[in-house]
Amino acid sequence: MSETPSPVVAVLGLGAMGLPMARRLAERLPVHGFDIARERLDLAGAAGVTPFSSARAAAEGVDAVLLAVRDGAQLRAALFGEDGVAAVLRPGAVVLMTSTVGIEEVTTVAERLAETGIDLVDAPLSGGPVRAGEGDLLIVVGGAPAARERVAPVLEQLASTLSVIGDRPGDGQAFKTVNQLLCGVHIAAAAEALALARALGLDPRTTLDTLATGAAGSFMLANRGPRVVEALEGGDPEVLSRLDIFVKDMGIVTAAAKGAGLPTPVAAAAEQLYRLGAAHGMGADDDASVVRVVAPGA
Repeated sequence: MSETPSPVVAVLGLGAMGLPMARRLAERLPVHGFDIARERLDLAGAAGVTPFSSARAAAEGVDAVLLAVRDGAQLRAALFGEDGVAAVLRPGAVVLMTSTVGIEEVTTVAERLAETGIDLVDAPLSGGPVRAGEGDLLIVVGGAPAARERVAPVLEQLASTLSVIGDRPGDGQAFKTVNQLLCGVHIAAAAEALALARALGLDPRTTLDTLATGAAGSFMLANRGPRVVEALEGGDPEVLSRLDIFVKDMGIVTAAAKGAGLPTPVAAAAEQLYRLGAAHGMGADDDASVVRVVAPGA
């Protein structure tokens, strides 16, 4: 009995997340890659990814296209723009959407792709570049069972935690919207708490260490807390997650809540903190730097 051949995957965009994901996939699967930056293509090629000079060339004849884009506009451009790959994908191919762009964006694109026999699997992920390269991502999946099955080897190579949340494109985005509400609020709350500790004359580092041992501890506090403290002390934390990503994500959260008729006053307040940070030129800073909105003297 012959084995099912491994799916050929095109990774379009070899940035902070795309490159480590392409490297990880190339350990077991045939991978095509494209990026507008020549140096990123060269790095991918050195890791076993076959580089191409255009997105369409990379997507020609593949079984799946993995997209790690910034927002809905980039998603539409990647698929339907001047070099959009939808025009060269064969029926039965799967677009694997790994970014957080919102429910409506994904459902609209999925409907358009379905007209030509192309499936979209909605698979937003969490974990960052290091975990992407180690196959240690959390991926939440929404999509038709048959389409999910076709990209299972891709998802399993990237994820240590893989959760099927629903059978429709958009279900993954819905879950990620809920997830980002909590993450965005937790970061903002950690910034306020540690700024308050300093304002009350407490040492922020000692406060953080002690909080982590009690009921107020959380993953986001432990993860972002040290960088919040660094920003409070006047340093520039390493950028592991840009502040403007949470401007986008919290905007998705509050828009979704408005569409559902649900009040989310805490999320709305957190969104405004990120927007204030971006308005003060902090969009490219680490999201822990939002503490400087609360404590401008930091």
